[in-house]
Amino acid sequence: MQALKVEKGDGSHHTYSQDEVSSFCDHINYYLRDDKDVADILPLDPETNDMFIKVGDGILLCKIINLAQNGAIDPRAINVKKPLNIFNENINLNLAIQSAKSIGCVVVNIRPDLIKDKREHIILGLVWQIIKIQTTKMVNLKENPFLIRLKKEDEEIGDILKLPPDQLLLRWFNHHLKEAKSQRQVNNFDKDLQDGENYIVLLNQLDKNRCSLDGLGQDPENRAKIIILNAESIGVPKFMRPIHIVKGNSKLNLLFCAQIFNACPGLTPSQDDYEKTKMLQEDDDPESSMDERVFKMWINSLNIEDGYINNLIEDMRDGINLNRLLEKLKPQTINWRNVKIPAKSRIIKVQNANYSLEQAKTFKITLVNVGGVDFVDGKKKLILGVIWQLFRLDVLKTMGDQKDDQILEAANKKVPEAERLASFKDPKAKTSHFFFRLLNSIEARAIDWDFVQKGETPEEIESNAKYVISVARRLGATVFLIWEQIRDGKAKMLAVFTASLLHFAEDYKAAKLGHAE
Repeated sequence: MQALKVEKGDGSHHTYSQDEVSSFCDHINYYLRDDKDVADILPLDPETNDMFIKVGDGILLCKIINLAQNGAIDPRAINVKKPLNIFNENINLNLAIQSAKSIGCVVVNIRPDLIKDKREHIILGLVWQIIKIQTTKMVNLKENPFLIRLKKEDEEIGDILKLPPDQLLLRWFNHHLKEAKSQRQVNNFDKDLQDGENYIVLLNQLDKNRCSLDGLGQDPENRAKIIILNAESIGVPKFMRPIHIVKGNSKLNLLFCAQIFNACPGLTPSQDDYEKTKMLQEDDDPESSMDERVFKMWINSLNIEDGYINNLIEDMRDGINLNRLLEKLKPQTINWRNVKIPAKSRIIKVQNANYSLEQAKTFKITLVNVGGVDFVDGKKKLILGVIWQLFRLDVLKTMGDQKDDQILEAANKKVPEAERLASFKDPKAKTSHFFFRLLNSIEARAIDWDFVQKGETPEEIESNAKYVISVARRLGATVFLIWEQIRDGKAKMLAVFTASLLHFAEDYKAAKLGHAE
């Protein structure tokens, strides 16, 4: 891997990979080639520091975030009309950072000023996370039921649900190597792929007509060239270069494997497998699914070591991640000698979960009729009930133990009388006008009122809800809410959203005073 070392004014040193820069530039150029809002800055030059310069106004980052998760950012909230002043550049960058957090990126210590200062390792790390999410978002059981074919005999469906995309991709790769009667296995994305032979066998197994085995007789450099051509022939976008394979760049190989999977997974589930996964999807309660998305977003934003959540319910069943969450929220809560990692047997999982619930009582949350067995059995409503209380406690920790009516009273004082709510169950909340006015009290320049609609129809309600969340994020507020919860008038979530805006208002005011001084 070609690593470049950069020295900053403070004497610190950071390295970054020029191979990754080149590949990410090719990726961005390909997927945004028809986007008029960035036509003036594309294509990025993959051989220079072009990317680090051109992300400085936030537009490009916002665009690739929406590639990773369509609709993560309301396009109306992105300032695209150039030239941009410093305020509009900063709110674009705030919007990108907070929205990246909402789709699962770790953004600890990432600030607009560091991006504008062209901190290569910070920018490259953020872009890597976004592109990884985009490329691997289909590598899961719910999006692709045929992945159930990769379940081992001693596993449950839940074991596949909680596997992260990189582990699923390794299983998928090895499944096809086994089908091709290869004697080799892939256990990583660097050394095991460096000579290219496994790629040749995989691609041939996926499409024997387009991808021959001729590359096996070549030297590694020429073999890598054949791999790229074979991958292109089955529809893989060109961003991987032969040298990246030869060097064994693990990040780029992971993305390449995901692109091959997306183009041609080569799996067909049996009817029995299909019925099992169909039942799994039908079991999803819409309200619970919305809560799961929010809580997953929140937990992952905490950057818990070894505690990244792929599937909330499944990842909580052995009690380990609940213990990790409690420790993150209140350090020294957990005595790790009482937690068994890994937890392979049901008895150990129950013990882990029971211990975590016992420690959760120190948070003064309500734990009625819920025990470790309920977690191990994946009782969704009970698990969500515990996580909800911890979530609310964390979001409101800076405001004390305020009740919803106290939160509403404080917020109502900041908005015009006509927009005030009688309670968080007030139907007026669904129009988002209350939240727009609250945000306007924080920063009058935040909202383009031409985009705000009356909120009288379902379409207008959806439009306003999406826009108000993006407006809050572009000011720099951390928002753990999805637009459907505004549409559905979910009072408990609206109360937390309001509380987080009130807290953010104090920080924003203090920051403005600091700049003024």
